[in-house]
Amino acid sequence: MTIRRDIAELADKGLLKRVHGGAVTTSTLLAEPLFSVKSQMDIGLKDAIARAAVEYVSPGDVIAIGGGTTAYVFAQHLLESENSSGITILTNSIPVAELVQAMENKDAEVIVTGGVLTRSNSLVGPIADKVISSLRVNTLFLGTHSVSMPRGFLTPNSLESATDAALINIADRRVVLADHTKWDNTSLSMFASFESIDVLITDDGLDPKYAEQAKDLVKDLVLAAQDETDKERE
Repeated sequence: MTIRRDIAELADKGLLKRVHGGAVTTSTLLAEPLFSVKSQMDIGLKDAIARAAVEYVSPGDVIAIGGGTTAYVFAQHLLESENSSGITILTNSIPVAELVQAMENKDAEVIVTGGVLTRSNSLVGPIADKVISSLRVNTLFLGTHSVSMPRGFLTPNSLESATDAALINIADRRVVLADHTKWDNTSLSMFASFESIDVLITDDGLDPKYAEQAKDLVKDLVLAAQDETDKERE
């Protein structure tokens, strides 16, 4: 109980963020939590964003899905929908690849980039970038560690940033998935500007001033609404 009170006090001061089972640092410029930790954060927000993102996939599409937990939740919702019929998924995310492989219905194919494994279970680096550059996809879905107004989208890992940029270069349409808490973070390396993104899907908890700014910076801004189950879980 003493530890819980200490965590609550530090969270109130903005010195850390409470998550299921503990806490993570708010000093996020260079640090990135493990995939297992991030997967317990803001679950309802990710579900709402994922449901909205599924509408940007049609049966038979060739798509790319980046690393991170928001992209993973999107993959879960997509593979449970009829929109995933006959699709091909290029990914640098080990969890996404394992998710497709574990499907009982093998109607979706997966291509894994290869590369160096990060803390977020993403494959990055020159090997991944070379594989990516030889391909082309209809739509790309990327998560982000933080959003900087009006600069763009950032990540703590410079190798991951380069791989995300490589994915952006091969996509006909580029979709970023970022819940409203990403505007409270900061990071080291920018992988995309607002001008290079076609669709930004966030949640309706985004500060209205940020929403107004984003509308002027990105071609299509989507504010996904949580359902009552999501809100109760949050």
